[in-house]
Amino acid sequence: MPAEETCEAPLRRQPTQRRSARRVEKMLDACAELLDEIGYEALSTTRIAERAGVAIGSIYQFFPDKRAITQAVTRRHVERFVSRVGRRFLSEDYGGWWDAVDAIIDEYVDMHRTVPGFGVLHFGDVVGLNLLDGVSDSNTVIAGRLRGLLLQEYGLTDSEELDLAILVAVEAADAVLKLAFRRDSEGDPQIVAEAKRLIRGYLNRQFAGASA
Repeated sequence: MPAEETCEAPLRRQPTQRRSARRVEKMLDACAELLDEIGYEALSTTRIAERAGVAIGSIYQFFPDKRAITQAVTRRHVERFVSRVGRRFLSEDYGGWWDAVDAIIDEYVDMHRTVPGFGVLHFGDVVGLNLLDGVSDSNTVIAGRLRGLLLQEYGLTDSEELDLAILVAVEAADAVLKLAFRRDSEGDPQIVAEAKRLIRGYLNRQFAGASA
């Protein structure tokens, strides 16, 4: 394995000053843009530094390699995704969890269309599954966060069965949405609609009757 892909830790150290935090954000922005433009294989810390307008030493001050930067971008994407879903839950009224599932898929599709690097990292499997931590794959981490939102908002019964159902739903949605974006760079609307129908039908069989 190349030297640039040996480390699991996303950050050598956390930025403690606002100036340093802004510099790290510029690095992450540059990494995300380059992933869309040239892909992971052609990505390098040198190119990230050049795009971000920082010295290469600044990169290594915070990140050991390109994989760690990509990992940090993925973490940021997940945080933004969950935050967007949470804000939507607060601002919109749903008839029940089934409408919330549609909203979750809508946010996922919108981020793929509008957020640099999101589609590459969440649909391209460019680095491997364990982008968010060294134990769980990315979809497992995302499922856990969405599980927490659904439990909080809809009072579903916490159980191992619910954990498994949400994980399977996330995996299934991910697979079908990959197809949607292979068919159409903006996401084939018919396949996106089928993804919603598939997930709603599956979850309805798992916990029918649960509602707000």
